[in-house]
Amino acid sequence: MKGKNGILDSSIVRVGLDPGNQFASHSPFTAPDLHSSFTPQRVAVENDRGEVQAERLDPRAAFAGHTLETPWDDLHLAYFAGYAMWTYLTSPFTFASPGFTTEELAPLSEEGASLRRLKVTFPGHMATHTAEQVFSFDESGLLRRHDYTAEVLNAGPAAHFCFDYREFDGIMIPTRRRVHPVGEGGEVIREIELVTIDIDHVEFA
Repeated sequence: MKGKNGILDSSIVRVGLDPGNQFASHSPFTAPDLHSSFTPQRVAVENDRGEVQAERLDPRAAFAGHTLETPWDDLHLAYFAGYAMWTYLTSPFTFASPGFTTEELAPLSEEGASLRRLKVTFPGHMATHTAEQVFSFDESGLLRRHDYTAEVLNAGPAAHFCFDYREFDGIMIPTRRRVHPVGEGGEVIREIELVTIDIDHVEFA
């Protein structure tokens, strides 16, 4: 949709995160010897020696005026992929950090199961899809659904489903994620997959 097909479709893409500070990197990114570097204030493409190939400060501002059809450059993609994966892989642990606020909502019935919903407001200094997002958890406390609107895509609301949990170093991680658009009536349009994420391995340093 954004003209960046294939960049993150390699058989193995390594995503590195700093859960305490909002940093993420995808490797490889656009070439075998290149990787992305994301923070809310800066996004870049660098080589294995740390030399900057492309850089953008205040990267969120680069999406101003975009529509759903507006093509992206590599730095747009690096920013979106960086903040998105950081959000996905650090939630819900970050919710206890300073600046986050939470509110429990009425339960949601999803495929015969009752899910507890938590509305989370992210602090303004963090890059994420939108300030308010809703996370839905099953009876065992595992995240099953994540609802948001990705403002930089300008594509409307989405429902992000998490499944196939595996344990890594004592932490339960969903290894399959699928994102579908949500229609005007609130229905999930499952025949359309906006994003697919498959995780093979996780290490905590």
